Amino acid sequence: MFWILLKKQASEVFKGYFYDAKKNRMRSVPAIIAWFVFFIVIMVVFLGGMFTTLALSLCAGLVSVGVGWLYFLLMSGLAVVLGAFGSIFNSYTSLYLSKDNDLLLSLPIPVRTIIAARIVNVYLLGAMYSAVVLLPTLIVYWGLFGATARTVICGILLFLIVTGFVMVLACLLGWVVAKLSRRLKNKSYITVLLTLLFIGVYYFCYFKANAFIRELILHAEIYGAKVKGKAYAFYLFGRIGEGDWVATAIYFVVMVVLLAAVWTVLTRSFLSIAVAGGTTTKVRYVEKTVKRKSEFGALLSKEFTRFTSNANYMLNSGLGILMIPALGVLLLLKGRELCAVINDAFTGRPDSGAILICTMLFMLASMTDTAAPSISLEGKSLWIPQSLPVTAKTVLRSKLSMQLILLMIPMTFTVICAAVAVPGMVAVKLLVCCIILVFAVFYSVWCMVIGVRMPVLHWTNETAPIKQSGGVMLALFGDWGLAIVFVILYLAVGYKLGAVAYLALWTVVFAAIALLLLRWLDTRGAKAFEAL
Repeated sequence: MFWILLKKQASEVFKGYFYDAKKNRMRSVPAIIAWFVFFIVIMVVFLGGMFTTLALSLCAGLVSVGVGWLYFLLMSGLAVVLGAFGSIFNSYTSLYLSKDNDLLLSLPIPVRTIIAARIVNVYLLGAMYSAVVLLPTLIVYWGLFGATARTVICGILLFLIVTGFVMVLACLLGWVVAKLSRRLKNKSYITVLLTLLFIGVYYFCYFKANAFIRELILHAEIYGAKVKGKAYAFYLFGRIGEGDWVATAIYFVVMVVLLAAVWTVLTRSFLSIAVAGGTTTKVRYVEKTVKRKSEFGALLSKEFTRFTSNANYMLNSGLGILMIPALGVLLLLKGRELCAVINDAFTGRPDSGAILICTMLFMLASMTDTAAPSISLEGKSLWIPQSLPVTAKTVLRSKLSMQLILLMIPMTFTVICAAVAVPGMVAVKLLVCCIILVFAVFYSVWCMVIGVRMPVLHWTNETAPIKQSGGVMLALFGDWGLAIVFVILYLAVGYKLGAVAYLALWTVVFAAIALLLLRWLDTRGAKAFEAL
């Protein structure tokens, strides 16, 4: 029974490789093979290659100055972070709050067997992510300085120790997340905030990585002495990779003790978490007057409710809400310097900086495309808005209006920042503001047209219409393509007209197309929506 449960857990992790949620059917054998090849390329070639490069840049320099243990400490720390992050959400959903808890607990299966299968699944997933860092770490060290029986055995034990710590950390953090999720009414905001935090930390570390490596190699002996003097336990951990038997034995025993503690705690607390319901509070009814909403207002409120209750929807279709103002702040701080550099680079093509700022904002507009998947998200419930006593035109305009609100508010702030940053005539500043705002309207209407023309209504997972539909891809890459055409035409021939005439011409074009598309939505688009 243990192996059957373990196989079930593994199949849930890789369900997307075998099952097409968009088409609601199993994938073909060639498609399954292609998905696994893609997974191997990402894990081995991309991530493995990245950490191999990092290992090569650190290993020789640190070992040559006598702090090889610092090399293993740093790489093992990265392995712990990557492994824990890769498996924490799996431990949260599969170990504690799995959807089949009631079913499995009702079967004649020992609870310890269920827990064991899920723990092993968490361990294997964490080990897979950690291996992307640890295997290059060990292979590079053995390749550069030779592999002896002692270093190989200690290296294998280092892998087991690190992956054991990863599993303990994943179980602990998963338990915390499971406890919090039982008390939170809206988990979408927490998911979005955690994801954005991880993205921010990732890019901060990415841009600081080269400077950190150079600083570390130049002053490796100083940093090594500080760690050894003030945090001897970390020094001892790094010695495992160099073949220190005592350090290996100590940490292996510690890891076994921690695993035993995790097993004891899980076996005692699993049932209380797995079968617990969400917290409920008694609410006293207080009579109050509810303001009647218009048909349009009620539909718009429904769209915002769906958006704010769906973390995937917010992250994939609303990231521009944060990124666009972030660019505005950057333009206030560094905009004039950026424009000066761009104008110097394109001598003879005046106001190129203003054109490129417009291009950047055009591209960022693609990060707010809620209208494109809005009809697809109705799915099998599409008959509800179609059967309401409202016109199809009103339904479509409510979906369009949500994107306009989410896009225009941050874009208005950013165009003001852009006008301050762009040097030159007042006419150029005003036209930069006008064209960006008009483009935001054009792009929103364009996304709504795509949503009507290319809906994906047969899906079992909401990520299919949000991330994998052809309409969303067309909205994204179509926006990028148009932005590239806009800047290339100016650099090729548009500069001869001058920035004022060029921006005014494109503003008129965007406005005219937006009006035509809006007219189509109100007439033929409404009929197409009724016929879906």
